[in-house]
Amino acid sequence: MEIERKFLVTNLDFKKNTVPSIISQGYLNSDKNRTVRVRINSNKAFITIKSKTVGISREEFEYEIPITDAEEMINSICEKPIIKKFRYLINFQGSIWEVDEFLEENEGLIVAEIELKSENEAFNKPDWVGKEVSDDPKYFNSNLIKTPFRHWNS
Repeated sequence: MEIERKFLVTNLDFKKNTVPSIISQGYLNSDKNRTVRVRINSNKAFITIKSKTVGISREEFEYEIPITDAEEMINSICEKPIIKKFRYLINFQGSIWEVDEFLEENEGLIVAEIELKSENEAFNKPDWVGKEVSDDPKYFNSNLIKTPFRHWNS
């Protein structure tokens, strides 16, 4: 079970003392009831199946796959555009925040996520964390391929 909350980022202070990884990910299925994603993160690759989000929770199944298979799927059969982003991992007061700085079609969008053990778990927000967007589907990565960030204001 994946339980996460998602927030917009208000400034670049999160970049201090951290080095990002580069992520490329594509969707084999981006239906709102289920998604199937292929992701390459540095030198590892995964296929992930997620159920429909209810509240801030959803089922998630993730398996490591050969990187050559992931590259072939991303290049040949995934929906376009491919999501590319820098991911920063920040430890803040005992919680790990994942900050995604999107590139290419979604350049300019920066989102922070925190995974929780329960929907009611308390946590502290860093000063660079702003408005919560957990329940706004336009911020789901699977929707960023349908309506990339660069087209939101056009």
